[in-house]
Amino acid sequence: MDDHSRNRKILQVTLAGLALNLALSAFKCSAGYWGKSQAVLADGIHSLSDTVTDGALLVGMRFWNKPPDADHPYGHQRLETMVTIFIGLVLGAVGVRLLWNALSSLHIPSASEVAPGKIALLAALVSVGSKEWLYRWSLFWGKKTRSMALSANAWHHRSDALSSLPVVLAVGGTMIDPSWIFLDPLGAALVSLFILRASYTICKDPLAQLMDKGMPLEDLKTLERIVWDIPGILGLHKIRTRYLGSNSLMVDLHIEVNPEISVRQGHELASSVKFSLMDHFPSIVDVVVHVEPYEKRNEKEEPW
Repeated sequence: MDDHSRNRKILQVTLAGLALNLALSAFKCSAGYWGKSQAVLADGIHSLSDTVTDGALLVGMRFWNKPPDADHPYGHQRLETMVTIFIGLVLGAVGVRLLWNALSSLHIPSASEVAPGKIALLAALVSVGSKEWLYRWSLFWGKKTRSMALSANAWHHRSDALSSLPVVLAVGGTMIDPSWIFLDPLGAALVSLFILRASYTICKDPLAQLMDKGMPLEDLKTLERIVWDIPGILGLHKIRTRYLGSNSLMVDLHIEVNPEISVRQGHELASSVKFSLMDHFPSIVDVVVHVEPYEKRNEKEEPW
């Protein structure tokens, strides 16, 4: 998938999520008000908060796809990493708030005198189904486009679906027996733990990338084999890799060649290394190859 198709698909999925979040928020707030359910009304307000991350994704796309310039010679892809972390932090804040509210309400009797109406239960069920579908669709395209930010936003959709589950239990249980309202804080506490775990999962890799984490060791060994298969390479060391974004990888390495060959021949070998690696790893956007005269070194020494 080329960059244009990738960006267009990310935009399409994000806009669909934004539209659904706005529609769901309006529906749940209305259903909570007319159905006399504070839980559904609060869930509608929670859905409205999802539009913040959708907006962050849309704004971020305008900048991380910009070409390199004088101030940013490596491009702007790191902004996608920062947007992903922002989404993860927002998700974590939602999880902490839900957990705090759930633990606090365990000590407060909350059975209502008037059972919620059927419209409130319908709104909660529609929320679970639609947000679960949106999660699966967004995660599929997040993986397909290799977009950390889109995948992170998918998990935010899943958090909204999960947070609606205790609402379904609370509303449904209260309609059967008002004393069953205690299911609400217990379910919310459990859901908040899943949300906090998702927040950690979302933030872990982007934070590692901001620390210039390199490619996995298994891929690094594959990279090494590709270079060694090129005729004329007599030595290889100082391999360094780092991610510029979820879909961009920089590689820096030193090769050793016969000291008697010409500068042109050394340059041609360096070009062979560069394009061989870029052909094998689509995520590699550039390779800097340092050409050195061959010196016999310890064969057991790792090349990175």
